Order: sequence, then structure tokens, then C-alpha cells
Amino acid sequence: MLRTGILNPSLLSLLARIRHTNTLVIADRGFPFWPGLEIVDLSLVDDTPTVAQVISALRPNFVVGRVFAAAEVREANSADKLARHLGALDGIPLTFEPHLEFKKRVPFAIGLIRTGDTTQYGNLILESA
Repeated sequence: MLRTGILNPSLLSLLARIRHTNTLVIADRGFPFWPGLEIVDLSLVDDTPTVAQVISALRPNFVVGRVFAAAEVREANSADKLARHLGALDGIPLTFEPHLEFKKRVPFAIGLIRTGDTTQYGNLILESA
């Protein structure tokens, strides 16, 4: 029986299938359903869990090489909220791109984790190192 770390069996299964340069989407609560993409829904209520909380839980066992975010996240959120949202990426290269370009990456991901996050344009794509 697992006693520490990630306990969700669906999430563990998804993470076990991600290899070098594969990507994983960490999405906010409003991210659209994407046919053909495996989704692990962790959302409970608004902002539980947040994207930052999920990334913090993943980092001990998931090596992230770089992250992609929609450039609009910087304009749509306060500096404080943005700092909290992106703080879990400490030291990971982050690339901002237009939201429409960001969404073109989604179908190539191994899967998507849906959170309860309410950060506007707060979705992130993690590329495995």
C-alpha cells in the first residue's frame, strides 16, 4: 500500500507512461474536454487543488525539462496570483506563447490533469526531460 507521495492510482498510471520529451497538460477547471486524450480529473472545488499544488506534488518523481504557458496568463492575472501560480516551477525553463499556439500542443500530450484552479489562462504543458 502506498503511504506517501501521489496516492491517486489513475494519476500514477498516467505518469508511469510518460517518457523523455513526452508532454503532460496540467489544466484549470474550465479547460475543454479533449477527445482521445486521457484525463485524470482531480478537481474538487474552486482552487482545490491548484495547478501549483499539482506541480509541487509531481516534482519529486517527475523530471520536467521545460514548461509551456499561454502568454495571456501574464495579462489576465495579478502579479501576486501569477507568482503563486508559477512559483512551483522554480528553476524550470518556461516558454510563453499565444493561447492559440499553446492549444495546438494539447493533442500531442500523453494526458491531461484537470485541477480546480481558477487562474485565467492558467494551463501549463510540462515536457518530460
